Amino acid sequence: MVTPNRGHLAMLAKRLGEEGYALATAADGPAALGELHRSRIDLLLADLVMEPMSGPELTRAVREQAAFAHLPIMLLAGRAEPDPAVRAFAAGADDVMLKPFHFELLVARIERRLAAARQIAALRTDMNALDARAALKAVELGELKHRMYALEAERRHLSA
Repeated sequence: MVTPNRGHLAMLAKRLGEEGYALATAADGPAALGELHRSRIDLLLADLVMEPMSGPELTRAVREQAAFAHLPIMLLAGRAEPDPAVRAFAAGADDVMLKPFHFELLVARIERRLAAARQIAALRTDMNALDARAALKAVELGELKHRMYALEAERRHLSA
């Protein structure tokens, strides 16, 4: 969770912790990038407006790293900010919450993003398993083809 407002960060961290989430917090975008490499992060929740790196800039930096390309990212934006959702989604965010928001809605959206991420991870695992099986079958087919050619050559040799 990344927000430059320490009071807001502490309050959100406390309430999300009470909901059972394990949290890593950061005061700004560069610190959040460092935390991504230190901790296992399942979802990034950050403010849209931060210094020295905005939420969309942080999102782009995260998306550029292959290891975090599928990390769910939610940005929190003030209603007074012009086109916050457009900027967030253009940067690659998965969701945007406008402040002020109901905490229960935030938790519901976090749960939905985490469930979707788990489904995508399971599909990715299944796809990798299928790719491995397809590669094994290709090797087996190649071996059978080689054996067929050898048997055909032997048959021609015996026929001659």
